[in-house]
Amino acid sequence: MPVLDTLGRPLHDLRISVTDRCNFRCVYCMPKEVFGRDHRFMERRELLTFEEIERVARVFSGHGVSKLRLTGGEPLLRRELERLVAMLAAIPGVDDLTLTTNGALLPQKARSLAEAGLTRVTVSLDSLDDEVFRSMNDVDFPVERVLAGIEAAAAAGLAPIKVNMVVKRGQNDDSILAMAEHFRGTGHILRFIEYMDVGHTNGWRLDDVVPAGEIVRAIDAIWPLDPVDAAYAGEVAARWRYSDGAGEIGVIASVTQSFCGTCTRARLSAEGKLYTCLFALRGQDLRALLRSGASDEELDAEIAGIWRRRADRYSEIRSARTADLPKVEMSYIGG
Repeated sequence: MPVLDTLGRPLHDLRISVTDRCNFRCVYCMPKEVFGRDHRFMERRELLTFEEIERVARVFSGHGVSKLRLTGGEPLLRRELERLVAMLAAIPGVDDLTLTTNGALLPQKARSLAEAGLTRVTVSLDSLDDEVFRSMNDVDFPVERVLAGIEAAAAAGLAPIKVNMVVKRGQNDDSILAMAEHFRGTGHILRFIEYMDVGHTNGWRLDDVVPAGEIVRAIDAIWPLDPVDAAYAGEVAARWRYSDGAGEIGVIASVTQSFCGTCTRARLSAEGKLYTCLFALRGQDLRALLRSGASDEELDAEIAGIWRRRADRYSEIRSARTADLPKVEMSYIGG
């Protein structure tokens, strides 16, 4: 029997952060003034080993999880990540093993990741305008190198590739149509994400949010769109297909059209804390259990108990007050 939380939501997805480090300093996720040269990142001994991650993922698979997503920070910074991919790909019941990346290291890594068993990738790209993109990643990284990473992933068979664009009013909202035009007809799925109040270091304001409905209307006015049914229960992106057959887009509207009621995702931090919501204040420590000699049965019971007690629905109760709470950072838990 699937394990259900207090609102009747099953487990389906596990997002696994493998590092808290990143080679970008995106202003909405890991602002340089907070994550500067003196910021303390985790030491190697604090991170879950690949064997510990595989053990946790195997237990989650027994509770109905069939989709695993590797995140960070930037997951491709974790050494020998291909070895972990191969371990996770071998878990019975896991049929979708994905990775979210900024794309910088994909030209070197895409082929080996595919050979290890990775199914597909999602690449973050917030604008095609080089000046805008460089200002948003804040490390002067050029657009053309991310596009090269996307092409490397496509050549390696890591498809369909999803491209995530976080939209912030006044910063990159004028890039929406250019992004749509570029990825139409490529087979890649562009997804627009409302700027969210994840963590408490990105200076989030509701005025900075470009609603998903506004994005869809802008694109539909030029390239007509038709709604598409969700691919599975709990899918976060609302899907739209170009009427002329040039592919599809998605919009993730956590702020204006919350989807808490169908959320089936759990998140494991790089040092082994389990979070049942992207906007959580704290996580449950699985590393201590793993390193204290607990049996698989004890680990199974702990994970099931955490999920059964889950009552999170942050986006349904979001307010000016909740926006200021000390929530877990996006760069720590991987979105």
